[in-house]
Amino acid sequence: MSTDPALRDAVEAFLGAHDDGILPIVRAGHPVLRQVAAPYDGQLGDLFPRLVEAMRLTMIAAPGVGLAAPQVGIGIAVAVLQDAGSPEGGADPRERSPLDFRVLVNPSYERHGDASVSFYEGCLSVPGYQAVVPRARSVRLTGEDETGRPLDEVVTGWPARIVQHETDHLRGELYVDHAHTRSLTSDDTLARLWAADPVPREAAARLGFPLD
Repeated sequence: MSTDPALRDAVEAFLGAHDDGILPIVRAGHPVLRQVAAPYDGQLGDLFPRLVEAMRLTMIAAPGVGLAAPQVGIGIAVAVLQDAGSPEGGADPRERSPLDFRVLVNPSYERHGDASVSFYEGCLSVPGYQAVVPRARSVRLTGEDETGRPLDEVVTGWPARIVQHETDHLRGELYVDHAHTRSLTSDDTLARLWAADPVPREAAARLGFPLD
């Protein structure tokens, strides 16, 4: 592990300009969202926990269930996740179980099993819109946590979707790259027409996209 003084100074100045800890979220079209994030290997030294906390606060304030460092303009392979889960509990076909706050460092995933599921998905960097994205129901997640402890686990359901979405950010990918473009809808239209059915069967039939 080696600190990068130039990066550390830039991040320290960036955090210092936002005393409340809420960072501006980069929108689609910014080059940082299309670049592969650099592996994190201690470049920020003792500033790292401060960045993680600022990312947590930014994610909550947005509000969102995940945030990758490139989304705040910092091209390192770090993401934070947290989701209260669905009030419908086990009745939610999305399997949106509660996800405690966690940090992913240099994460990677691979499909675990053959099952794919398709649901509407949005992104803090593409505000105002959602689209149906087919994703693996379960993935094997590897990487490290914020302490450097290795991660190697299987994640299923909505938490697996969050892992895939945020890890894709670190690869320079947005959810729209994987979405059925004919499903693209504004948030208000989704709430008015399609929100009653979490499995987007009617949307698929009426908008003309396949439901994987």
